[in-house]
Amino acid sequence: MLSALIVDDEAPAISYLQGLIERRVPQISVLHTAVGAKAGLEAIATHQPDLLFLDIEMPHMTGFELLAALESWDFGIIYTTAFDEYAIKAIKFSALDYLLKPIDLEELKTAVARFIAQKSVILKQNSMYKNLLRNLAAKDESEFRLALPTRTGVYLFDLHEIVRVESDANYSQFYFEKKPKILVARTLKEYAELLADHGFIRIHKSHLVNKSHVASYLAEGKVLMRSGHEIEVSRRRRQEVRRVINN
Repeated sequence: MLSALIVDDEAPAISYLQGLIERRVPQISVLHTAVGAKAGLEAIATHQPDLLFLDIEMPHMTGFELLAALESWDFGIIYTTAFDEYAIKAIKFSALDYLLKPIDLEELKTAVARFIAQKSVILKQNSMYKNLLRNLAAKDESEFRLALPTRTGVYLFDLHEIVRVESDANYSQFYFEKKPKILVARTLKEYAELLADHGFIRIHKSHLVNKSHVASYLAEGKVLMRSGHEIEVSRRRRQEVRRVINN
C-alpha cells in the first residue's frame, strides 16, 4: 500500500483529486494534502510520501521549482496541469507521468498502476528529472532528449540516435546505430504519437522508423534502412510512406 501527497495551489482541485483517490484508488492507503508550494515542501519533509501528485502551475514557486528546492527525493511524481503543451511534451519525453485537469479517473488509475509496476526504476528518477529540466530549457522540441526507462535503469538518447522502434506486445524494442537494443514497457502507439512530429514514420502496426535512417523505399513494399535492414510496409500505409520518404 502507498502513501501519497497532493500539492496544489487550488483547494477545489485538491478536494476533487482527493475524492477520486479515496473512493476509487485503493492502492493508496494514506493521503495527505498541501495548499501551495511552500506548504508542499513542509508536507514532503513531514510525511515522506511514496507518491507525489504535483501541480505544475503555482504562484511564487512552480512544481518544477519546488523539486529543484529539494536536495534529493525518494518518491514518485505524477504531475498535474490544466494545460501547457510544451511542458507536457517535455514531461513525456522524460518518461514521467502527468494528469491533465480535470483529472480523468481511468487516467489516474493507469498512472498509479504504472508507478507501482515500475517503482524500482521510477524511484531512481533523478536522471529523468534532470532530463526534464534540460528539455524544458531547450529552444525547440527537436532538441528534446528521450528517456527510456527499463528494468536496469533509465537511458537517455538524442532522437537522431534512434534508428527504429519495433512493437513487442505491450513493450517497445528500440534499435540504435551503434548501441545495443533496449526494451521499454510502453506500447509502440505511445511512441508513434510522441515522435510523430520528429521525423518518425509508422510504416506498420509493429514498426516505427526514423526517416533520417531510411535509405530508400523499395518497389516490393519495403523500406531499406541505412543499416541494410529491409522492413515491410503495411499495404494500407504504402502510398503515404512512399510519399513521405520521397519528399
